[in-house]
Amino acid sequence: MKIVYSNRRYIISAAMLIVGFTYVIRLFYLQVIDDSYVLSAQSNTLRNITMYPARGLVYDRKGELLVYNEAAYDLMVTPRQVKEMDTSAFCGLLGITREEFVTRLEKARKYSPYKASPFITQLTKNQFGYLEEKLFHFPGFFVQARTLRQYPQPIAAHVLGYVGEVTQGIIDRQPYYKRGDYIGIAGIERTYEEILRGRKGSRLVMVDVFNREKGSYQEGKYDTMAHKGSDIILSLDAELQAYGELLMKYKKGSIVAIEPATGEILAMVSSPGYDPNLLVGRVRGGNYKLLLDDSLKPLFNRALMANYSPGSIFKIVQALIGMQVGVIDEFSAFPCNKGLVNCHNHPYPSDIKKAIQYSCNPYFYMVYKRLIQPGKYPSIFRDSEEGVRIWHDYVVRLGMGHQLGIDLPSEKPGMIPDVNFYNRWYGEHRWAFSTIYSNGIGQGEVQVVPLQMANLAALIANRGYYYPPHFLKEVKGEKFPRPEYSKRHESNIDRHYFEIIVDAMRAVVEEPGGTASRARIPGITVCGKTGTVENPGEDHSGFFAFAPMEKPGIAVAVYVENAGFGGTWAAPIASLMIEKYLTGNVADTLKEQRILDFKMVGLETQ
Repeated sequence: MKIVYSNRRYIISAAMLIVGFTYVIRLFYLQVIDDSYVLSAQSNTLRNITMYPARGLVYDRKGELLVYNEAAYDLMVTPRQVKEMDTSAFCGLLGITREEFVTRLEKARKYSPYKASPFITQLTKNQFGYLEEKLFHFPGFFVQARTLRQYPQPIAAHVLGYVGEVTQGIIDRQPYYKRGDYIGIAGIERTYEEILRGRKGSRLVMVDVFNREKGSYQEGKYDTMAHKGSDIILSLDAELQAYGELLMKYKKGSIVAIEPATGEILAMVSSPGYDPNLLVGRVRGGNYKLLLDDSLKPLFNRALMANYSPGSIFKIVQALIGMQVGVIDEFSAFPCNKGLVNCHNHPYPSDIKKAIQYSCNPYFYMVYKRLIQPGKYPSIFRDSEEGVRIWHDYVVRLGMGHQLGIDLPSEKPGMIPDVNFYNRWYGEHRWAFSTIYSNGIGQGEVQVVPLQMANLAALIANRGYYYPPHFLKEVKGEKFPRPEYSKRHESNIDRHYFEIIVDAMRAVVEEPGGTASRARIPGITVCGKTGTVENPGEDHSGFFAFAPMEKPGIAVAVYVENAGFGGTWAAPIASLMIEKYLTGNVADTLKEQRILDFKMVGLETQ
């Protein structure tokens, strides 16, 4: 028994020795080898400076610079280190009142007495130079470098977007960001934030009692490099974008231009717009409020967010579906019976081509009636439900009633009513074609956004398919394009029917009696369709087109709010955009001047 207890004593003694030796080794490591605790103890004489990376640059499809960076500086404060100082002199340097000083310091103190946070952001180079010489008089304050976005041309504000300071909500959701960081808030800046922002670094510097930097701590051992954001190339054509904005000056509406073969967006104009430089720097907050309160809504991107009835443009959709389903063929004829629905005077619509060329309302009333009530069921209510189901599915495949997936935020889906919609609205088995016939001529409950109309023009130009509209052409350093933008979306309508429609759209512009003669361009065959959109007040002027007829290079949609007939204003604007893009010039200067001279009431000072 004594031998057993003796062995146990040795085991316990050995365990105690091992534990003691472990503590000795750990203390030696902490005090001699690892100096991180020394670093913590010396934090009152060291400053951790965030190294902000330059955001990636943004170029147009031709390599023209759209967005670049300019140096700016944030005045930072560590409240615990602020000592007695000449507050009046400090406020005088910054151009603030003593009350502002107290408010800003208290805000920083609430954030953390020990951590640095922004006191005043986005000082210019001149302001920084003047302040730097005197900053050592004010302990607890230091300047941190960053960059601000600048725009060499005052164009494409709705596309490019802007950056702004992160909110606490963003910080809570994304730990990468800290107080005082900036993030893309709108447009391309928001969509491609992670690509453009780069990666932050940090620098640890020694500071003397006069708040002056004395160099890197331990020769930069704890420093990390900032990595610049990636540059991106957009599909936008800066020259075409600027021209579109010029044409839409003093008007309300939008232009969207797409390259059909790729889905790349060449121009996106929303008018009224604004200079993107207004939302840069310390003036951003005040300017944003002015833009937000402006009754003309310059911040509202009409190209993506405005819902319009498509008007007569939608007759193209009815014709395609009608031929595919078999309720009509290219030679079907219906009289222009104004007792069904009102129409303008025009020759007899003897076939589908003539009906589109003359934009005959009663003709497409009858096409839509055959689609919605094909006579499959004795009950007109059940028959209409079946017709709406088939019709709705085809319209959705043509790119309407849902988001197309553009790489900008806030895209609206438009509205293509389905059976559930009408059942909720009117009640089940309480509606039929006679209730919803206005859809046949692009009025009624159908709603589209201009992007969808431009995409429809691209789909027809391609004879039955489209690629998702997008702006990103290339991220520098990436070898392959993004797969989501190279996915081909099929309409499930035979190519043969698109050839019929293309010829009809050519006749709309090129042949006598067509409603878009003002869209003609010498030497270029333009295919288009006008749309005069009824709404309270003056009608909207709409038009969509593509050109040339064979191997189309551009598809475009134009809406001019409260401007009247589609052929009067939207059609010539679209033709000017087409000519400018395809030839680089505009030969018809009289047409151009007429558009430039047109100023809508209330927008003369835009």
